[in-house]
Amino acid sequence: MNLVDSFADVSRFVRLRRDIHAHPELGFEEHRTSEIVAGLLREWGIEVHTGVAGTGVVGVLKCGDGPRTIGLRADLDALPLQEENHFAHRSTHDGRMHACGHDGHTTMLLAAAWHLSQTRDFSGTVNFIFQPAEEMGKAGALKMIQDGLFDRFPCQAVFALHNFALGDKGKPGDFALNESALMASSNTWRVTMVGRGTHASLPHTGLDPVGAVIDLGQQLQALVPRVIDSNQRALLAVTQIQGSDAPNVIPDQAWVGGTVRTFSESATDAIEAGLRRLADGIAAAHGCSADIFFRRASPPVVNHAAEARFAASVMREVVGDAAVDDAFPAVMGAEDFAHMLRVRPGCYAFIGNGDGAHRLPDHGPGPCIIHNTSFDFNDAIIPVGASYFVRLAQRWLAQP
Repeated sequence: MNLVDSFADVSRFVRLRRDIHAHPELGFEEHRTSEIVAGLLREWGIEVHTGVAGTGVVGVLKCGDGPRTIGLRADLDALPLQEENHFAHRSTHDGRMHACGHDGHTTMLLAAAWHLSQTRDFSGTVNFIFQPAEEMGKAGALKMIQDGLFDRFPCQAVFALHNFALGDKGKPGDFALNESALMASSNTWRVTMVGRGTHASLPHTGLDPVGAVIDLGQQLQALVPRVIDSNQRALLAVTQIQGSDAPNVIPDQAWVGGTVRTFSESATDAIEAGLRRLADGIAAAHGCSADIFFRRASPPVVNHAAEARFAASVMREVVGDAAVDDAFPAVMGAEDFAHMLRVRPGCYAFIGNGDGAHRLPDHGPGPCIIHNTSFDFNDAIIPVGASYFVRLAQRWLAQP
């Protein structure tokens, strides 16, 4: 492993990561976290811009007269989950926790910013992008773009890193990526069936929307194989259902909802069209009407081949050939960094968080995977991710 020498001791960044973990903030509410980020960047002599898309922060570090530019992005927000860990740095806010490792992503990018600001051993411009509201479909990346991110801070390419459980073969600090679609699109849907409520003992006097919702939920389980080529990957999940609040009432309305994940816009189009056809048909069969909501929260995360190859070469320089999987299969999770990759070339990649061997005493019982109430970022990979960001910036800016 060929880490940046100054990351031989990252104890200050471990303390920083655990402080951020203890004070999680939800999307567009990351005021404390943004202040910490901006304060440290200023302390290190980096030009700071705050308030980008509300709570976003961009640090700009220019050295020499090199014309090349690069964007390095980390996410700031936490999730609305109740933490089950009981170690010293557990969340101090009930119902909020860093269950996806954004505390670690922010820390790795800050560590890279610190090193580059101290050494200034490059020529060009590095934009350190600290994005709000990646979670819960809030599209913080899109809002930063709409707020002029790439107009104000030009980036020839943009890169991001996310911790991940890489399976049996993946060790902490290993990297995984590919040269095309790495993550799926995220789409949410809800169908509200509108009928006519009545007493449950007199169903013939009403129009039961609950029966229509149940029927639709069952039919949707078979929609994807009907409209998507079997050689493609896509899914529709029914995850929510709501009827009456009372056992003896047939309500006026009931609803069913869930998520759709695909790797192409055409697949999303086909599933949405099929969902609408089924909903309208089943509603008519039950004498109800259907109110259909379909929201495209983020597109697929599609890496650009040249930038992915470049990123993989930097990863090999940091951790060696055996620790880089550059043909990692696409996963059904989603990430709004996809919006950035639609307007700038770049690469999104995973860094292995391990199998849980890093757990501290009083760690929760759940698995060591993201979005779990027992999750905690593995501090041992901070120097690995930070070294990657440093070498990525240096190598990118040094190109002709």
